[in-house]
Amino acid sequence: QVQLVESGGGLVQAGGSLRLSCRVSGSIFSTKGVAWYRQAPGKQREMVATITSTFSTNYADSVKGRFTISRDNAENTIYLQMNSLKPEDTAVYYCYMDSTATWGQGTQVTVSS
Repeated sequence: QVQLVESGGGLVQAGGSLRLSCRVSGSIFSTKGVAWYRQAPGKQREMVATITSTFSTNYADSVKGRFTISRDNAENTIYLQMNSLKPEDTAVYYCYMDSTATWGQGTQVTVSS
């Protein structure tokens, strides 16, 4: 059974940086794409960034140029490097594996103005 566990959230001032991690259990990780989503209070969950098994990436327009998704197949982990954070980036961030429809538990990111 695949499990996704996020870490790295916290409170940061606007303009600051955070790096989120998502560790994926199971041996299938290297062959699967994984994504980061986020959900702000009162809003729908939205895609932030995706990375395929061949390391192709895609980003929401709102984070392009500020966020970077990456993966380390040796560590079964994906990362989300978030720079130049804005108050509107405040949300619970989730990682998601589409092929197994598995979500992590989420990690809170709060950006103060």
